[in-house]
Amino acid sequence: MAAPDPEPGTSLAERQATRRTLTTALALALGAAVSLGLARFSYALLLPPMRADLGWSYFTAGAMNTLNAAGYLVGALAAPWLMRRIGARSALIGGSLLAAAILALHGLVRADAALYALRLATGMASAAVFVAGGLMAARLGNRPDLGPGITPSLVLGLYYGGTGLGIVASALLVPALVAWPLWSASGWAEAWIALGAAAALATVPMARHAHEAAAPAAASPTAAAHTRFAVRPFAFGLAGYFMFGLGYIGYMTFIVTLLREQALATGTVVAFYAVLGLGVMASPWLWAGLLQRSRGGQALARLNALLALATALPVLWPHAAVAFISGALFGGVFLSVVASTTALVRHNLPTAAWPAGISAFTIVFAFGQIVGPSLVGRLADGPGGLRAGLLVSAGALLLGALLASRQRPLN
Repeated sequence: MAAPDPEPGTSLAERQATRRTLTTALALALGAAVSLGLARFSYALLLPPMRADLGWSYFTAGAMNTLNAAGYLVGALAAPWLMRRIGARSALIGGSLLAAAILALHGLVRADAALYALRLATGMASAAVFVAGGLMAARLGNRPDLGPGITPSLVLGLYYGGTGLGIVASALLVPALVAWPLWSASGWAEAWIALGAAAALATVPMARHAHEAAAPAAASPTAAAHTRFAVRPFAFGLAGYFMFGLGYIGYMTFIVTLLREQALATGTVVAFYAVLGLGVMASPWLWAGLLQRSRGGQALARLNALLALATALPVLWPHAAVAFISGALFGGVFLSVVASTTALVRHNLPTAAWPAGISAFTIVFAFGQIVGPSLVGRLADGPGGLRAGLLVSAGALLLGALLASRQRPLN
């Protein structure tokens, strides 16, 4: 995620403000890299060797991510309480270190029950990181001294785009260790430990720079603690986001397995996943303007529709070139859907209500993720295979687009 250069003619103070904002936003982005890129989306690359080594059905493979999403839901529900007790920065850093340790533990067990428990625990830790980081990014974007050319939506986009760093890191680490294992037969154990080490390393710059966004920009913690979120005015946005959670996770869980079934070479699959990650990193600049302009559900609707297209493409046209188009489009869009809901909260609620609003959207997102992997896995075990499961994912995303288009701005 390259930082934009300050505009010519800006003062020293303005350049320093821009540099400070970007440094802080990129440090926060490492939280998204850990919580999603390393802790969740790396599983798509690990699923084929684990499934072959451990004899999993597609349902079992999907259930692993269902448990991860269930843990994420628990973590999202607990996040507001946790942040009131220890603060957003402590939740971010502590959750990241805990996620790193749990990721490494994946490489030390083989029993399904132990792996289920670890995927559940990973989800809980990563939710604390993701919700805390999202709140801190929103607070950072609300500061009056961001610097020339830096908008609140760009700050949010940079945060969520950090997931791409984790995806690219996973693409570099996992296939290499699976191909050349250090001590195990299949290499997936080494890959999990490496992912844990990468998460621990990412926490260091996060801890160093995230203090700039730790304090609320407005409203006291006491006021925020007593501000409730009204669901009804956001009903269509929440419904559209639920369908996003249900639909996108099927793609991110099983797309690598589908490409393997289509006989794409290992190098091609690795390159595909790296392109997907690079698309995530580019997304802040692709959609910052839309997120800044859209005060209702327009951004969520358009982005869901594009994801539906990206999900259907490799199913309907199994070709390497189509897979790369799908990966670039999906990567360039899907985390901006998450950013669009934070922008929706920021545009329509007072600052004191942001924690409750972000948490509410995170919760419905988590419910969708709980349903998605097991649903796609169950369908994939049937006669239609993975193609049927992923087409259902595409349908869910399209329905999400239709629902989100009904969300109106509140002011």
